[in-house]
Amino acid sequence: MQAQQTTEKKDDPSRYTQKKPSRDGTGKVYLGREISHVVGHGAITWLERPERIKEEAPDLMVKKMTIKEDDVVADIGAGSGYFTFRIQPLVPKGQVIAVDIQDSMLGFIENRAKEGGFTNVKVHKGIPEDTQLPANSITVAFIVDAYHEFSHPWEMIRSIVKALKPGGRLILLEYRGEDPAVPIKPLHKMTEKQSIREMEAAGLKHKETLEFLPIQHFMVFEKPAK
Repeated sequence: MQAQQTTEKKDDPSRYTQKKPSRDGTGKVYLGREISHVVGHGAITWLERPERIKEEAPDLMVKKMTIKEDDVVADIGAGSGYFTFRIQPLVPKGQVIAVDIQDSMLGFIENRAKEGGFTNVKVHKGIPEDTQLPANSITVAFIVDAYHEFSHPWEMIRSIVKALKPGGRLILLEYRGEDPAVPIKPLHKMTEKQSIREMEAAGLKHKETLEFLPIQHFMVFEKPAK
């Protein structure tokens, strides 16, 4: 989960604009979308809630990621490591990197990895503007229900593009903004069209959108090979 930023860099006025904040928004606008406030229930108990299995089908989600055994996978906004530890068994010859900006979350993941003897799990601290991952260091990145809260979405995606190897993938999960029946506040959902617009603006290419999840888009983007 992304934490609120305390000291922001000065924003590029050609990229971001400001408006009067709506009830659940920050007032900061990117490509026509108001960036949402960070949800306040970011506790580990919420992230690890049993109901999530039915609500989001996480195991099916991971299966559809088609992870290879030697992939280096970055879990962006890893939180409690809910997906980190679902991917860990799939990369025995690779690695899963849990990226977050909260020391408490990274500490929780690190302790769990040590207790389980999961030597292919690594924690990595980012900042709101940058994952701070080395260039060309990962083959897959994924973001689950967090991108809409990023205070600097263009900068964050650019940092992911930099970190991906040529031909690498970003898998983006967001609650379906087109569907009023999805019981999530509007600013915490995204349409497929808006998601593609923002990813392509930062240099990714839309590969496909799979609609197999109960309430989320499963969108796959690629870093151009050249």
